[in-house]
Amino acid sequence: MAEQELKDISIIGGGPTGLFAAFYAGMRGASCRIIDALPALGGQLMALYPEKYIFDVAGFPKVLAKDLVRDMATQGLQFGATTHLGEVVTGLRRVEDGNGGRFVLETDGGEYPSRTILIAAGIGAFEARHLGIEGEDLYEERGLYFKVLDPKQFEGRRVLLVGGGDSAFDWAVNLQGVAKSIMLIHRRDGFRAHAATIRQVEEFCREGRCDLRTFWEVKKIEGNGQVERVTIHNTRTKEEETIELDAIIPLLGFHSDLGAIKEWGLDTEKADIKVNQTMETNVPGIYAAGDITSYPGKLKLIATGAAEACIAVNNAVHYINPKAKVNPGHSSNLAIFGQKED
Repeated sequence: MAEQELKDISIIGGGPTGLFAAFYAGMRGASCRIIDALPALGGQLMALYPEKYIFDVAGFPKVLAKDLVRDMATQGLQFGATTHLGEVVTGLRRVEDGNGGRFVLETDGGEYPSRTILIAAGIGAFEARHLGIEGEDLYEERGLYFKVLDPKQFEGRRVLLVGGGDSAFDWAVNLQGVAKSIMLIHRRDGFRAHAATIRQVEEFCREGRCDLRTFWEVKKIEGNGQVERVTIHNTRTKEEETIELDAIIPLLGFHSDLGAIKEWGLDTEKADIKVNQTMETNVPGIYAAGDITSYPGKLKLIATGAAEACIAVNNAVHYINPKAKVNPGHSSNLAIFGQKED
């Protein structure tokens, strides 16, 4: 395998935060690469809900997740950042080279020398929570789906959604007019979804366009190699009901894990990495940004992840070259965009 080029910044994670970090690195004249275990850029947006609208990104009244990723990738890669997708990070070592030292980031696909590391890995390695019933693995991708990439695959189908959070209620809305029928069940009567979306789904129920049930769980799935029916049971009344349907979509959240990163000696809090006000970890030269970070007042939003990427990159640039300013100035005045610098 050919030796990889030494880069100023190696970014772990190709979601919105990682893509914006690549943009800022290029704007500051720093070379960078993006490494991600997923097969495509976009992180959770592309892996879990590419067809979902996002409403809290500056400059967009609303934008489809896949469209946001497309535009962020165009913006982020314009300065020549390289991407290495489908590679799992397996290790990190420090090499002294007589010039301040460097890191070598190890993956199952190669080794990548870098002056600094920026961890923008979202919630880390994530896996959808399963239903926890016997035999469910037999039906995965055969009527049992733990993620929805294209709502059209449920066109004309009878769908059961399981969960009480934003994803469950969002798909109860987004599958309207697509699925033949929609039932949403949740194990309790409290929901974690946005209040406006809950009201919207409740209105659909009054109109007969959705069936929302609380205190119900999936007990058994049946079918001849494909989901054909499901038995659900009421945890209060012990009542059971068997329903003919075509698809089950559990939306129960995710297990997250830092993977090999937790062996690097970083200060962590559960599955998050602690950072200071410059987005630097306790290990000099290693920064973090986005959902994977933890600090007082932290908000896990795309908007704050973008801001943290700016802070991390600008401080990484200063770390590499102490003579470089931390503050990049206004982009409208930068020569790199063909503008006249003040």
